[in-house]
Amino acid sequence: MLIEIRKLMSPLRRINPIRDHKKMNIRTDPIRKIAALVLLTGLFYSAPVRALSQTANVDIAGMDRSVDPGDDFFLYANGTWFNKTEIPADRTSLGIFQGIASEVGQRNAFIITDAAKAHTPEAKMVADYYRAYVDESGIEAKGITPIQPELAQIARLKNKEDLSRFMGSQLRADVDPLNATNYYTDRLFGLFVSPDFNDPKTNVAYLLQGGLGMPDRDFYVNTDADSAAVQAKYRTHIANVLNLAKIPNAEAKAKEIYDLESKIAQSHATREDSADVYKANNPWKMADFTTQAPGLDWKSYFAAAGLAKQPMIMVWHPTAAKGISALVASESMETWRDYLTFHTIERSSPLLPKAFVDENFDFNGKTLFGARAQRSRDNRAVNATSNALGDIVGKMYVDKYFPPKAKAAIQDLVKNIRDAFRQRIDRLDWMSPATREKAKAKVDTLYVGVGYPEKWRSYAGLVIKGDDALGNANSVNEFNYKYALSKIGQPVDKSEWWMTPQTVNALNVPLQNALNFPAAILLPPFFDPNADPVVNYGSIGSVIGHEISHSFDATGALFDAEGKLANWWTPEDKAHFDTSSKMLADQYDAYEALPGLHLKGRQVLDENIADLAGLSAAYDGYRAAYGGQEAPTRNGLTGDQQFFVAYAQAHRGKMRDQTLRAIVMTDGHSPDRWRAYTVRNIDAWYNAFGVKPGTKLYLAAPERVKVW
Repeated sequence: MLIEIRKLMSPLRRINPIRDHKKMNIRTDPIRKIAALVLLTGLFYSAPVRALSQTANVDIAGMDRSVDPGDDFFLYANGTWFNKTEIPADRTSLGIFQGIASEVGQRNAFIITDAAKAHTPEAKMVADYYRAYVDESGIEAKGITPIQPELAQIARLKNKEDLSRFMGSQLRADVDPLNATNYYTDRLFGLFVSPDFNDPKTNVAYLLQGGLGMPDRDFYVNTDADSAAVQAKYRTHIANVLNLAKIPNAEAKAKEIYDLESKIAQSHATREDSADVYKANNPWKMADFTTQAPGLDWKSYFAAAGLAKQPMIMVWHPTAAKGISALVASESMETWRDYLTFHTIERSSPLLPKAFVDENFDFNGKTLFGARAQRSRDNRAVNATSNALGDIVGKMYVDKYFPPKAKAAIQDLVKNIRDAFRQRIDRLDWMSPATREKAKAKVDTLYVGVGYPEKWRSYAGLVIKGDDALGNANSVNEFNYKYALSKIGQPVDKSEWWMTPQTVNALNVPLQNALNFPAAILLPPFFDPNADPVVNYGSIGSVIGHEISHSFDATGALFDAEGKLANWWTPEDKAHFDTSSKMLADQYDAYEALPGLHLKGRQVLDENIADLAGLSAAYDGYRAAYGGQEAPTRNGLTGDQQFFVAYAQAHRGKMRDQTLRAIVMTDGHSPDRWRAYTVRNIDAWYNAFGVKPGTKLYLAAPERVKVW
C-alpha cells in the first residue's frame, strides 16, 4: 500500500543512486506491488506529522469535527491538520508517510555518519560512499571529467552496429519495488529479473520499455495547456544541460533529442496496457527479436548486455521493442549520438558540479513535481547511500532499531489479518466451492516477510572509493546488474526480499505469492505496540490487509498459489469479480482531483481493490481481537469510529498541484484524499457515523462495491 511512495512499485528497482528523483518508465509491476508510495518517489523527507515517541492513538487535534463525515471523511479525520499545515519549500508533499520517512531518515543519517567510526569492511563502504557524495569541492574541481570517457565513446559511434553494442552495454537492472510503474529510465530498455510467468519456479529476464527523460508517455502525447508547458520547459532543460557541458548547437540538438523521445513515447504501452500481464507474457527466443523487431542489431545488443546465451527473454512491452528498434534504423546516427550525450550528462548531473545539480533540480524537482527548494546535500547523501548499499545499512538499522519484540508483535497482527481474510473468503456468497478452495490456497501458502530478510545480500567485489561519488554510483549500478544476471535461470527464492528494512513501504509479489513488510514502516502512527489495538488495526492493519489483498486484485487474481499466470476461476465467479471491479473503477473515474483532471479508475483499480479488501479484512481482524465486540469509546469516539478515523489518518497528506497532477497521470494509486473515501463502500462505516442519504459520500447499499 503505501510508498508505494506510495507504489513506488516496480518491476523492481532501487532508486537510482545517481538520480534519486527519477523513476523508470516501466509502469508495470503487478509483479511486485507496493502498497505505498512514500512520496512521490520518496525523495523528499518531511517533518514528522507528530512525534513518534507519542502513543499513536487517534489524533483528535488534527480532526475537524465541524465537517460532516458523510460529506468529506478525509477532512473530518484530517481537516485541522490539513488547513494549518504548510508544505516546506524543499518538499513536494507532506503526510504520514513522509513523517515516518523523516524519522527513518534521521535514523539512517545517524547510522551512516557514524559508520566512519567502525572498522569493518562493510562500514567502510558506507562511510566512503557518503563521504564521496558530500565532497562538493572535490566534485566541483573534477568538472565533467568523470563522464568524458563515456562522452568520447559516444562520439566514436560510427554505425548502427556500434550504436546497438553501446546501448546494450548500457542496459541496467535498475528496477525494483520501490519504483516500478512510476519509475523511468533514459536507457533504451530496462532489465527485470523475476519468476517466469509460466514457470514461477525459475527466474527469467524481462525486457522493459525505456528511453524517456520524462516520467511517462503521457507527458509527451498529451496536448492540454499544462502538458504543453512542461514539454516546452523540457526542451529548454535539454538545451541548458548541453550548454553547461559546452556542447555546440545546443538548441538545435535539444529539438532533435526531444523529437526522438516523442517518437519513443508513441511506441510505449499505456499504463493500462502495461499493467495487463497477459499482454506482458511474450517469451521471445533470440531469433524472434530480429524478425519481430527489426532495426536494432539485437545480436550485438545482447552480446554487450551479457544476455547472448539466454534461450528466451520475456518482452513485457512488445510494441515498444518494435517501435524503438525501428527508430534505431530510421533516425540518424547524429541524432542518436546527441541523445546519448544528453542522457549521459543528465543521469550524472546530481553528482556533477553545482550548476548541473541546480539545473537538474530546476526541471526534475520544480517543474515536474513543484518542489521549491532542494534538500540539503547531506540529506541527499544519506538517501543515496541507503539506496546504494541497502542491505548493509539495513542490517545496521535492524540491529539498532528493530528488536525481536517488535517483530513478534507485528507477526501476531499479520496472522490475525490473514485469518480474517481467509474467513471472508469462506463467507463470500457469490463464489463457487472450486474457486473458493483455490483462493484459500493462495492465502495459506502466502509468504509474509516481516522486518528484514532471512538472508542478507553480499556486497563482495563492490569497490567504493571515498573520493569518487559518480564512480561509486556507476559501480553500484553495474554491480546490481551483474547480480540480476546471476539470478537468471536459477531457482526462485520465495523468501527473497525486494525492499530494504529501512524502506518506508510494503510490497506484494504476485509471482512469488509473497509479502514484504520492512521494519521502517512499522512505526507510529502506523504501528505502536503501546497504542490501543483498534488504532493499530485501522492503520497498519489496513496496510497489511491491503498487501494481502494484492494477491486478489485485478492483477493478483490472475496468478495461482504457486505464482503461475493461470486462470483458477470459474467463468461465473470471474464475471462477478469483473463486474464489481468495474463498479469501483467507475466510482473513481467520477472524482475530480483538479479542475478538468479526473482520476483514472482503471489505472488505479488494483490499488483501490486492495484498499477496499484490506480495510474490510482489517475491520474483521479488529473485531476478532476484541472478542467480536466494539472497542471502548475514547475521546468521544466509539471503537468503530476510532478504527475508521485511524484509517483515514493513515492516508493523511497534502501535495502541490504539480505533484498531484503527476500522480493522477502516472501512478497506480489514488492520491491520499481519495483513498480515504474507500470507507463509503463499507457498511460498518455508515453505522458508525450515521451517514444518511443526501450526504456527498453516501452510496445506496446496492451501489457499495464488495469485492472480497
